[in-house]
Amino acid sequence: MKKALLVDDDANIRELLRLYFEKEGFAVSVAADGVSALRTFREETPDVVVLDIMMPGMDGFDVCREIRKESQVPILMLTARGDTLDKVVGLELGSDDCIQKPFDPKELMARVKAVLRRLNAQTAAAASPAGGPMPGDEPAIELPGLRIDKVRFQVLVDGRPVDMPPKELELLYHLASHPDRVFTREQLLAGVWGYDFFGESRTVDVHIKRLREKLEADGPRPAWRIRTVWGVGYKFETA
Repeated sequence: MKKALLVDDDANIRELLRLYFEKEGFAVSVAADGVSALRTFREETPDVVVLDIMMPGMDGFDVCREIRKESQVPILMLTARGDTLDKVVGLELGSDDCIQKPFDPKELMARVKAVLRRLNAQTAAAASPAGGPMPGDEPAIELPGLRIDKVRFQVLVDGRPVDMPPKELELLYHLASHPDRVFTREQLLAGVWGYDFFGESRTVDVHIKRLREKLEADGPRPAWRIRTVWGVGYKFETA
């Protein structure tokens, strides 16, 4: 049975979420503030976290930041603000999705299921006998100073491993496996996140920003780079 941690300082929202998640077969834990959310997360090790942003004391951003130091568990954040700032900050901290309040519980459940499906697909793709690739697995991409291994979920820059969540790695692999081809944001959302993803094109921009920060930590790379094609999207450019 999958486990869910639901975090919100509004008791009515917690109860609504609990009813919907239990109806879908989840074992549910709830928390009303950030401190108890972290404690419950460490005790229960849930499979998915639904996390309100605006809470007194330790807010959802702080909780997300702390969880990401320990785990890549799917996190869906809830925001009561209508602008995109919360969504952008949440994505930059490593959340998988951000949903605006008031929300439709059925849509929230659909988003949760979509995130878990993608995670299951990633786990299945990474599983292989003795750690080796299975027939039909996508080969590693090798470039000067860069290796992207989608089977082992590993990126090496100049031989050094770069810590990268699965979605960032998938986006990098997708771009690098089609060198010099320009992708729109919508094409990248469909190719990397899947057609069932409910997010927006800003998601791509945030992930590209994080990739550049990690890949170019020691300066620009002469043999390859992720280039912005203004008015269109992005491409992985090779020398």
